[in-house]
Amino acid sequence: MEYEKPLVCVLDASTYVGFWILKGLLGRGFKVHAAIQHEKNGETEIQKRIRETEKAEEGLVVFDVDVLDYHSILVALKGCTAMFCCLDSPDGYEEKMVDLEVRGAINVVEACAQTEKVEKVIFTSSLTAAIWRDNISYQKDVDEKSWSDHQFCRKLKLWYALAKTLSEQAAWALAMDRMLRMVSINSGLVLGPGVTQQNPRTTMSYLNGAAQMYENGVLAFVDVNFLVDIHIRALEDESTCGRYLCFNQIVNTEDEAIKLAHSLSPLISLPPRYEYQGSEVHTERLRNEKLSKLVEAMPIN
Repeated sequence: MEYEKPLVCVLDASTYVGFWILKGLLGRGFKVHAAIQHEKNGETEIQKRIRETEKAEEGLVVFDVDVLDYHSILVALKGCTAMFCCLDSPDGYEEKMVDLEVRGAINVVEACAQTEKVEKVIFTSSLTAAIWRDNISYQKDVDEKSWSDHQFCRKLKLWYALAKTLSEQAAWALAMDRMLRMVSINSGLVLGPGVTQQNPRTTMSYLNGAAQMYENGVLAFVDVNFLVDIHIRALEDESTCGRYLCFNQIVNTEDEAIKLAHSLSPLISLPPRYEYQGSEVHTERLRNEKLSKLVEAMPIN
């Protein structure tokens, strides 16, 4: 017999990743509180789709929240047993966004800790929270123990990477202090349907420093459907803990880099007379054995 799926919260469900997590949860029979943030320029296409889905889907309730308003998060969390926290700035990343994302992450985790029912937080982070530091080209393995260096990110103005690093570290510190179970999914560059139209600024923020990532063997991408499966598995598998570097492929040859650029058109465009230069292969440094073990344990649908 199938057990009744619990009530969970997705915040912010109107981010690209949050929306696909929401779809995946509903498709698997979960009841979901979709928490979405107000946009100063009016509702986005994703927010409109979420509100339309609410009319047809009994298991979905939509909440308007402000991540800087702790009490609005508590309202959205009422009755939920888990939180999928996926914060992204729809306006892209500048220095001022770093502090806002950190404060938002702290409020979400604190709200979860203050509820009686929340048992687990699935925190969407980024590979960029693990790969940026001065000596990356000398490091053999970049894995779950690796963290990006704050000062290095500031020096290169890698605001997206800095926001993801500081917000994840703040979330971990608070979760451990409050004895709250948390798992972080450190995602590669997210690819999927409509990503260039629905997630352009976050995508370009991730790719800040793409040439250095590529040369150092740490440029990687993940399909959004696979990423959703990993998030839900992280909730359902009692053994999951800590961080998981999540990607499908490392881009370390020119051929793969060209394919990636084409998949992100028109956000990225190659020169019209671009000529293939050669077959150099950059050393892969990313390691995701921990994720591989989780995938091996996943049931086949």
